[in-house]
Amino acid sequence: MIQAIIEGISDALFAEFGFENHMEEIMQGLEEPCFFIQCINPSFKRYPGKRYFQQGQFLVQYFPESEHGANAECYAVAGRMCLCLEMIQAGGDPIRGTKMNYRVVDGVLNFFANYDCFLHRTEEQEAMGSLESGIHVKG
Repeated sequence: MIQAIIEGISDALFAEFGFENHMEEIMQGLEEPCFFIQCINPSFKRYPGKRYFQQGQFLVQYFPESEHGANAECYAVAGRMCLCLEMIQAGGDPIRGTKMNYRVVDGVLNFFANYDCFLHRTEEQEAMGSLESGIHVKG
């Protein structure tokens, strides 16, 4: 589900900005502007039945196009990100982003958002096999 959320974030950002998104690693020769998306603090908690509550804090880094005025560009992008990442589609289901906050460090925007959801574990149950019985009467 974490990968589905990362892909949902990437789709929402691409729809809003049209920039390239990196999800695995940052390559050398990075073409800016672009985003880098990663889950930094996932956790799971079991609930009664076959339910699990998954909490995930996601970090989206934005590398601005210009070196001069990079902070102003980052703050403008952060405002748009708050709106486009409020609700994403992950695995066909809508998920709301919460606890959004951001900071600019060394000319790079670090945008944090939590995407929490319940997961339901489904197991295939084996069909009951056939049962044979026999009755023997004595004398």
